[in-house]
Amino acid sequence: MSLSKNQIKLITSLQQKKYRQKHKLFIAEGVKVVNEFLNSSFSVAHVFATEDFARSSELENIVLISESELKKISQLKNPNKVLGLFKIPDEYVADNLEFTLALDAVNDPGNLGTIIRLCDWFGVQQLVCSLTTVDCYNQKVVQASMGSLTRVQIMYTDLEDFLKSTKLPSFIADMDGSNVYATKLPEAAVLVMGNEANGVSDAIRSIIDAKIAIPRFGNKQVTESLNVATATAILLSEFKRS
Repeated sequence: MSLSKNQIKLITSLQQKKYRQKHKLFIAEGVKVVNEFLNSSFSVAHVFATEDFARSSELENIVLISESELKKISQLKNPNKVLGLFKIPDEYVADNLEFTLALDAVNDPGNLGTIIRLCDWFGVQQLVCSLTTVDCYNQKVVQASMGSLTRVQIMYTDLEDFLKSTKLPSFIADMDGSNVYATKLPEAAVLVMGNEANGVSDAIRSIIDAKIAIPRFGNKQVTESLNVATATAILLSEFKRS
């Protein structure tokens, strides 16, 4: 069996958010990432794979394709044996009682994928994203998350409304905030991380409870800021340590 024109058209269309939403499908690639989704609660729609992958898999209904066909549909520089289409699950509704990471207009897919992995590493089970944050089913996000997307619940919502309704204390990362290493942090809270270029929006700043900062230790004190994913890693570590 080989790829049909309709299958190629569908796979190609899923690179755009509007078609992912229309078909309720997203793409995952590579042996590790696809197996993570196959072994999770996500439902599989189609799997296209080379004979190498098919021989080692117990999955039925694999569409066998050649290496050259895989290259035609892959977005990876070095396609790795398999591409899967998975169903986008029903939207998650965040719990107002547990520690929550929130993102305000984080636009870079690599940053979001890394942040999802950080949530998985630090045991943060829910991530709340503003409507202006990049789609978590963007293929670059899926690949960067390396399977952690299967273990982190994600909700897209009006972040301002969410923060106004939550019972948890809210914090933003801000250069003018209190030194995080000298701040007593609560076990349950909402930590808001902002846009790569502009930080947290003024609307969100006006309603949060506190600002925390990661101090600079460099001798010249001239580094402008940390990458949002790097800053998220440091702050999650501090919240989990407190």
